[in-house]
Amino acid sequence: MGGGTDSGGDSAARRTLTSDEANRLAITRFLNYQAGGRAVTITVPSAAGGLVVTGSVDYRAGIGYGVVRGAGRDTSSDGLIQWTAATVLVHPMTDAPATAPPAPPASGWYRRPLQKSGSALDSSLAIALGLGSDRPDNAELLPQNGAALVGKDRVRGHSVDVMTGPNVRARSETSSAPGSNSSSAVRYWIDGDGTMYRVRAGVASESQPVVIDFDDRKYVPVRAAPGVTPAG
Repeated sequence: MGGGTDSGGDSAARRTLTSDEANRLAITRFLNYQAGGRAVTITVPSAAGGLVVTGSVDYRAGIGYGVVRGAGRDTSSDGLIQWTAATVLVHPMTDAPATAPPAPPASGWYRRPLQKSGSALDSSLAIALGLGSDRPDNAELLPQNGAALVGKDRVRGHSVDVMTGPNVRARSETSSAPGSNSSSAVRYWIDGDGTMYRVRAGVASESQPVVIDFDDRKYVPVRAAPGVTPAG
């Protein structure tokens, strides 16, 4: 998942957010939206070894696109993947590339609805899409909802604060209110400017969390696959 340790933030430093910290947490998803999109690596948990999606998310159009590979398992799931809040398209490949081609293939896609529950992959894809917002969150309400500073870390050379905050877990996957349980709350790794570098969130179908890393790779604008309509 890149450099830096991941203590999970379970430290004695857990405390209520300061005004500055709450403001940074409030704008972090908005900054993703303002940027247009971000390069991401999504590590999806699974008892069979998990999956890794490497690609980009366009937060204005509401589309993600990348390469999916098995981690510690066979390559039966390998290929290209594109998704929206409602639909997942997969393009199986026996020898998947390291990065997705800028222009999605014109054919060979299999389309299905995005599952609202029971699929760690689909829950992870939905969470990744939810990490952008066209407006900041309410900084005054975050501490009231249990947002807290739970530690400090370094991610690929960036000094970050680890905070619990707005719960972006798919609604049907949610088992508790935001911030009500430190083990289930979504955690954000955020720098001094509010830039998001990592997010960790629980999914109901797995015991381990999904981890979404915002990479230093250059963001490649997402082009919609045939039949996909951007949200924006």
